[in-house]
Amino acid sequence: MSSLQRFSVAMEQRLFEQLEGLVRKAGYANRSEFIRDLLRDRLVEDEWADDDEVIGTITLVYEHDTRLLSERLTHLQHLRHDLVLATTHIHLDETMCAEMIMGRGSAKEIRELVDLLRQQKGVLHAGLCIGSTGKGLT
Repeated sequence: MSSLQRFSVAMEQRLFEQLEGLVRKAGYANRSEFIRDLLRDRLVEDEWADDDEVIGTITLVYEHDTRLLSERLTHLQHLRHDLVLATTHIHLDETMCAEMIMGRGSAKEIRELVDLLRQQKGVLHAGLCIGSTGKGLT
């Protein structure tokens, strides 16, 4: 384990109370763990902003009865097979499906894939959860 560095932070009383509320609400044992996770989240955002190699999960919700939609979605994933690590498909009800696509590549390439998938007729929602390969977090 790496050595810990201590530092102090000054803030307005109201902001400190809000921090304490967030720490409690999220169930953290202490402020330090909460602040470390906030910092890691920001580092992941920076990886995406710098177009580093990243991971991301794309969530699609779509109507499976839309003509040729499943085939188009699969085709787009095959075109970018270098980015797609895994896909999970679930049936939400008689007409709706969801897919979760795990990708790894440059942030720009993953965003482009999300945009291509989102543009398909019948896709009702396309979301992206950004992640990190962990290289910049250690």
